[in-house]
Order: sequence, then C-alpha cells, then structure tokens
Amino acid sequence: MAYRPLHGIRVLDLTNVLAGPFACHQLAHLGADVIKVEARGTGDLARQLGADPGLNQRGMGASFLAQNAGKRSITVDLKQPRGKAVFRRLVQRADVVVENFRPGVMRRLGLDFEALCADNPKLVYCAISGFGQDGSLRDLPAYDQIVQGMSGAMSITGSPEAAPLRVGYPVADTIGGMTAAYAIAAALADRQRTQGCFIDISMLEAIMATMGWAVSNYLVAGREAQPLGNENMTASPSGTFQTGSGLLNIAANRQSQFEALCQVIGRPELAQDTRYAEREARLRHRYELKADIEAALQARTAEQWWPLLTAASVPSGPVYTVPQALAHPQVAERGMIATFKNAPGVDRDISVLRTGIKLDGQAPAVDTPPPTLGQHTDAILAELGYTAEDIATLKTEQAV
Repeated sequence: MAYRPLHGIRVLDLTNVLAGPFACHQLAHLGADVIKVEARGTGDLARQLGADPGLNQRGMGASFLAQNAGKRSITVDLKQPRGKAVFRRLVQRADVVVENFRPGVMRRLGLDFEALCADNPKLVYCAISGFGQDGSLRDLPAYDQIVQGMSGAMSITGSPEAAPLRVGYPVADTIGGMTAAYAIAAALADRQRTQGCFIDISMLEAIMATMGWAVSNYLVAGREAQPLGNENMTASPSGTFQTGSGLLNIAANRQSQFEALCQVIGRPELAQDTRYAEREARLRHRYELKADIEAALQARTAEQWWPLLTAASVPSGPVYTVPQALAHPQVAERGMIATFKNAPGVDRDISVLRTGIKLDGQAPAVDTPPPTLGQHTDAILAELGYTAEDIATLKTEQAV
C-alpha cells in the first residue's frame, strides 16, 4: 500500500481555477481527504475551461480535471444561513480550510479565520491571493499573467529581442499553490501547536521567492538580470544549440565538460583558442563560440548527438514538445501519469499528472477521478449527521 502521510487529515477546498486547487491536489495525493466545497450551479470556474468545448459544457473541463482527482465535491451556498451552517459543521470535523477569494470576502460572509476558529480552535486556515492579505495591492484579483509581469519574471524571460515574455504555463499560480501546500503541511507537522494557524500566501511573493539568483545578483552585486533567451547567464557554452535536425540543450559548465564537448564534435582546437580557453573568456565570446559549435553540430541530429555527448560526460538533452515528453519512457515508467477508466461526467478514460513525488519508491496516487459537481453532497451531509429529510429540506431551500 502506498505511503500516505496525510491520511486522516480532512481539507476543505473552497478554491477556484488553479493556485488553490493545485495546492489541494498535492494534499490529496499525500493522503488527505479533500472535500471540494463548490458554489451551487456553477462550481469551480475551471470546470468551464480547457481545450475540449464539449467537456467545458458538461462542467468537466480539462483544466478542472488536471488538479481535482481524488477529491469529493459538495455544493453549498455560503451566502445562505443554512448553507453557512452546513459549512461550519464541516469545519468542526476538518483540519484545514483553503480559500483563494479576494481578501475580505470570507470576513463579509462571517466565515473568516477568527469565526471558524470558534468552531475548530486548531484549524489551519490558508488564504491564497495575488498579493497577500495586506498592503496597497491586497484587493487586486489574482491573475497569473499580471503577477508574472509585476514580479519581474517576465522581464528576464525570452531573448533580448523578444522579452519581456510570460512563462508558457501559469507559473505564478502553480508556484503559489505549491507554496501553499508545503506551508499547510508544515503547520500540520507542528506537534506543539495548540491553536489555529492562519497562512497568508501571496502569489507575487511566492514566485519572487523562486527567483533567488536573479534577485540576489541585484541585491548583493548590483547587477540587474537581463533576458538571455536560451543562454545560461553563468556559463558558456550552456544553452540551446541548433543541430543538423532539432534543437539540443548543452550545459558544458565545467572546464572538463567544455574540453570533452570540443573532442566529441570534432573541434578539439576550440579548447585552445584564446577566446574560449578560460571560463571568463568564453562568457565574453559566448556568441562566437555558439556559432562555432553549431557549425560542427550540423553533422548530426539532436537525437544522434545527445547519447554521444552524454557518454562523454557532457550534460545534454533534446528539446521536446509536451507530447514527446509525455511519451518518453522515463516519464511513463515512474508513474507520473494516472489514468482513470470511464470517468464520471466525462464518460471516457482520462489521464492526468500526479505530483512528481516518490515516497518509499512509490508515486503518491489517489483512488478516484475528479468529481462531478456536487457528486458527494448527500454522502458528506450524511457523514455530518444530516438525515435524508434534512438533506431534502436543504436542497429545497437551495442551501446545498
């Protein structure tokens, strides 16, 4: 049986779209019982997002499927008194609440951290937002591209001619979610904790925390990071090179690796060239060196060069598309992709990513596919002690 360190932990996931659902996706795979608390009728906006219009119309968009496997779904109207009462009963039996509303929304609903701690004094409450719970930007909505731009990440992404560019996937959302997940796990791991814990996750700060090299070069050395495209700012030759067919990444960061590279590509004299012989010289003449290397690389394809360079201890690898990466045996053999047969609401097999973690040699997994909207409402309410008559009344009142 897979090791599930969060077994017995219950998480209430009130989140939408990506940062919050991604955080709770990690917790579910680590064994937590994640209950997705969704709005009646519409649910998580991600249910309507993705590349398959048919699934979007059914409320099972590909964007939703990507990070909601293993969760249970209950629909609750948090604006109605009876709906609030249902939610507060859920909180009494939960360990964690995660929300990504704008700051102040939960307080206006009367469901903020202080109010919920009256129901559960040791509650771990995680609020994810674009800019945090205080500061002059606190009320701005959390959009990945806006955060990418304001963090400085876009300014150093792309080539000098093309920058600034956004990262090709919602990196601020994803890093924000990952940051939230480990903060929640840390709070749960505190054996000395005797009271509730409020976790304030700012997507802006989360992505900036991952920009250590770019930021510290400015803070410590006064050097502002610049966009270098596929070049490595710290070493040369280190970047992406055109071969006879296909692109090849090479990271010959050490002197021995550079000399081995020159041998493999049939240009041993480059290692003796005064422009390239030493590390700092190679940095000054990086584009001349790149041109010389690419001229030699025309003799073979990227797939042919890669094993030759690897055998000579020169770090290298082809540049794959997403489908090529997913099809690679390295990904498939390590259990990175989960497949659910005939998933409810989708009515066909679906495959989604797991977490990229191995625990005791196994990839954490969940047992169930992403839920349809409100799929588990009746079962969860019954767990809370509501009778069939109670449930029928709540539905009639549109509280759930």
